Amino acid sequence: MPDDSDDQLKQGTGFTRRGFIATIGTGAVAAAATAATAEAKTQGAELPDGAEMVRVALEINGRTHRLLVEPRWSLLYVLRERLGLTAAKLGCERGECGVCTVLVDDKPRYSCMMLAVESEGLKITTLEGLMKGEELGVVQKAFVEQDAFQCGYCTPGQILAVEGLLRANPSPGMEEIRQGVSGNLCRCGAYAHIFKAAGRAAELKKLEGGRG
Repeated sequence: MPDDSDDQLKQGTGFTRRGFIATIGTGAVAAAATAATAEAKTQGAELPDGAEMVRVALEINGRTHRLLVEPRWSLLYVLRERLGLTAAKLGCERGECGVCTVLVDDKPRYSCMMLAVESEGLKITTLEGLMKGEELGVVQKAFVEQDAFQCGYCTPGQILAVEGLLRANPSPGMEEIRQGVSGNLCRCGAYAHIFKAAGRAAELKKLEGGRG
């Protein structure tokens, strides 16, 4: 049976149903393109007046990355948004929570508080750098064994804090462990398990000859 709805719609509005749908589709594409352009602008596509891109070479997880950065970009931003190393998390962005912790010359540092340009010439280690291919590193294994996480958001930073502690002090006591992770907050309150994991990681490192 013929469908004359297109003809009826055209008589009343000047549009056919097919034409109307095509117009809506075109509008949606245009809106999406406009939104994408706006998003690019808000994410710093345009430099502040007088600012220039700077060429840096960053040594991360034993590999040198050469890239252009804005002077204002934090190390955390470059790790996540430019290099795809997303283990370091975005949290408070003011050096209080510790979820962005990485190792800089083997010492725990908040990557949200470091500029990428000041990281040149330093040895940076992220959680990805503790892996051996697909195999977990020693501290990561200890965290799994001791169930030292709940939601897991703070876990990468906690692991890097423990790793940094053990590189400086292979045999920490409980008070030293508490102090070593004191700059990393856990909203789930899994501290007792985190402390146990740090102690277990120290034992595992000794068994493996100190290898991470």
